[in-house]
Amino acid sequence: MKIAIPVKDDSLTFFGNAGHTPKFAIFTMQGGGMFKSFTLDEIKNNPRTDLDHDHDDENHVCDHDHDDAEHIAQHDKMGVVLDECDYIVVNRACKNTANTMKNHGVSIVKYTGNSHDANAILKEVAGNFTL
Repeated sequence: MKIAIPVKDDSLTFFGNAGHTPKFAIFTMQGGGMFKSFTLDEIKNNPRTDLDHDHDDENHVCDHDHDDAEHIAQHDKMGVVLDECDYIVVNRACKNTANTMKNHGVSIVKYTGNSHDANAILKEVAGNFTL
């Protein structure tokens, strides 16, 4: 099972806004129940070309129309990159991101805790991942 977590960089610092994250950390989950473990497979760049990665977009609010074809196409790029994933862990995601993930078979798990470390977050939300 593959799980994506939006991160700022290779430090695996959680980036709460899934649609505006610079990168995605892709983990594989092994085991089950209390014996679940996670292995980092790779870090993928967010393929959206309409983002400004020089400024912190973590608190950005997506106010685009849900019928804005160009904007939706940018979100769809994320779905293609995460197509192998079963889940994505987010603090927030706009409707366009949610629709894209749904269309690519990626379930969204909401994280509301205080950790900023992707590995710690995976352990906190592990109960949400089912085979």
